[in-house]
Amino acid sequence: MTAANSRQIELIAADWLARRESGDWSADDGARLEAWLAAATAHRVAFLRLEAAWVESGRLQALAAGRAASGPPPRGAWASGPWATTQDRIAADTDDDLADPIEPLDALVFSPRRAETPRRRWAGAALAATVLVAGALAAWGWNTYTAVETASYASAVGQLRELRLGDGSRATLSGDTRIDVAMSRGERRIVLARGEAFFEAAKDRQRPFVVDADARRVVAVGTRFAVRRDGPDLRVVVTEGLVRLESASSQGQPPAPTALLPAGSSAHATRSGVLVRAGTVAEAERALDWRSGFLHFDDTPLAEAAAEFNRYSGRTLLMGDDATAALRIGGNFRWSNVDGFVRLLEQGFDVRVERRGEIIVLHSRREPAGHASQYR
Repeated sequence: MTAANSRQIELIAADWLARRESGDWSADDGARLEAWLAAATAHRVAFLRLEAAWVESGRLQALAAGRAASGPPPRGAWASGPWATTQDRIAADTDDDLADPIEPLDALVFSPRRAETPRRRWAGAALAATVLVAGALAAWGWNTYTAVETASYASAVGQLRELRLGDGSRATLSGDTRIDVAMSRGERRIVLARGEAFFEAAKDRQRPFVVDADARRVVAVGTRFAVRRDGPDLRVVVTEGLVRLESASSQGQPPAPTALLPAGSSAHATRSGVLVRAGTVAEAERALDWRSGFLHFDDTPLAEAAAEFNRYSGRTLLMGDDATAALRIGGNFRWSNVDGFVRLLEQGFDVRVERRGEIIVLHSRREPAGHASQYR
């Protein structure tokens, strides 16, 4: 929405407010106003802002000045005096609600006006300038940083979800992932609440593309990268362009240095710091094979591999003992084929499988059957 459009919306909202407060208002007018407000969030925001200013201005108190009775005068009362226009008088003659005419002007008594000094004139001018500057800053802040598009998206366990965002960017959500999107004039902000997402950020140098995950921020302009959140830990993998990883201070500790991640690199951020690993684009793409239905492991502990499968399957893999959890595996596996992965473990490793409905527990064969284990 351009500045011209914003100004036009403000004028239309002001017109609606003036018509409603004029007293010449019908049920049809109310329905048309509601339809205009519902057409766009910007319409409702502009109207509510003007309405709040109208209430705060104390207009009704000003209209009741000099009246013996308390409260505002009835509708049309100001149309009966000598100051009213011909049109006002015609309208007043047909208004049955005019039961309490306003007192004549010669009966009103006002407090004497204080003499205006140069200092008072300067103070008034300063106040007016302050109000104008504050209004301009508020309007600039509204137009620049107020979200004009907000949405939340989530994927279920075992589901990949592809999205097209309002700025033209694309996002692919891994299993059990949620993001909250807020697009404003000054920033494109994504909050990664849980899981992993791959982003193809549309180029827009005026609006950075920011992914927030607790105390970490990943900032880009136009690039391709993935962000994964595992509790307090964060993993970033870049396949194109350049992104910036920022860390906030925590528990009285200074923030970690900002890391610049070019294509092919990855970063693993934990409470103890940020580890950046340089690599090739091909390696980065392999780390994101989940987008095509595969999981890639390279000398990975079995406990971590099982946790990956659990994100994509309704069946849960658990570790029956520490020896099994520490086994190292490698290769590409379809995340939809849990049974094939388990058979491979039985055939190629010293692993015994215990099936309990949708739960599969992996034990070391060296562990006696029936041994009470702490499943992990």
